Amino acid sequence: MEALNKVDVHVGHRIRSRRKEIGMSQTDLANHLSLTFQQVQKYERGFNRISASKMHDAARALGVHIEYFFEGLDNETELDRSESEASVTQFLLTREGAELSSHFSKLSANQRKGVLALVRMLVLD
Repeated sequence: MEALNKVDVHVGHRIRSRRKEIGMSQTDLANHLSLTFQQVQKYERGFNRISASKMHDAARALGVHIEYFFEGLDNETELDRSESEASVTQFLLTREGAELSSHFSKLSANQRKGVLALVRMLVLD
């Protein structure tokens, strides 16, 4: 399996973040782009590269300039992220990762330690 391109992942994450920020569903964005929601999912996860014309259409649908999708890539450290950071990003782009992150951040420090201990036990089984 080919590794995901870091720029495609970043652009996809920015598309997803903006879509959620304005309360737009993947289906609504897909309709604006004349695509299926599955294709939007692939763009958002960085599995598929978005073409220039679709990026232009996405920017219009999401009410941003195209430059928005590239914000954060202008420094070298972003392009040289570690594999660990890339896998965390991919995890957070999944439905389960986003939900877990949302709930996890609401836990107390002791509760987070307990959840982490439980996950470690599950992995070691």
